[in-house]
Amino acid sequence: MPYAGERQPQELITCGMALLGTTQTSLSKYVLIMAHEDAPSMSTHDFPGFFTHMLERTDFTRDLHFITRTTIDTLDYTGISLNQGSKLVWAAAGPRKRQLADTLPGDLPLDARTDDDQMAGAGGGAFGDPRLFGRGVVVLRGPKHTARRDEHDPAMHALAARLAHARGLDGLPLFVVVDDPAFTAANWENFLWVVFTRSDPATDMYGAGEFTHCKHWGCTGPLLIDARLKSFHAPALETDPDVERRVDALAAPGGPLHGYL
Repeated sequence: MPYAGERQPQELITCGMALLGTTQTSLSKYVLIMAHEDAPSMSTHDFPGFFTHMLERTDFTRDLHFITRTTIDTLDYTGISLNQGSKLVWAAAGPRKRQLADTLPGDLPLDARTDDDQMAGAGGGAFGDPRLFGRGVVVLRGPKHTARRDEHDPAMHALAARLAHARGLDGLPLFVVVDDPAFTAANWENFLWVVFTRSDPATDMYGAGEFTHCKHWGCTGPLLIDARLKSFHAPALETDPDVERRVDALAAPGGPLHGYL
């Protein structure tokens, strides 16, 4: 709107909702959408650049739009029950709001145990091994997930409360809690796989300074995503070395599957 004081996502949200309501994109959990006019040369195939653009411009008090307790993909194991979970339209438009950090502060309050933590049941020293992944994104190890399906984790709320009082986090808008930080931060393929397949938006997103106003959720500090394997998830699929060797033999020169595998 030319008369508005600041450009903000409006029709972008309509487009995001349309994507969640049509064809194969209706199976998506997360829709991240930006304004073309903010960066005409940007491509979603350049995910590091695209993700940086989103983090620089998102107003986390305003730009996260949840659809809760809705139908989700049958194959999605992160929801609150079979075929039921949540979706998120994350929209960003307008000028850059923050400069993303390329270093970690030395005093991240990950391990401090407070009275509030004890009341919440959070274990001291449970979070650690923080790594900077890209600009503005912190990947860190969390304790083994023990909460039940369709429940928030008190330890995550306690971590968000600690980060709300930390200094020097303006350039670190996103914290991701995982089981294996080294694997997750190894490359973008691992990061995208872990973060967006092992989380349900409404259940697994937390925020420093989080609030709900007229049923709209937002946060004033860093956004936190719990991308750990949950207590109700199936264990990771592991390959059988003997089966791998047998398949390799079938695909070797002279084998019946040579040229096909």
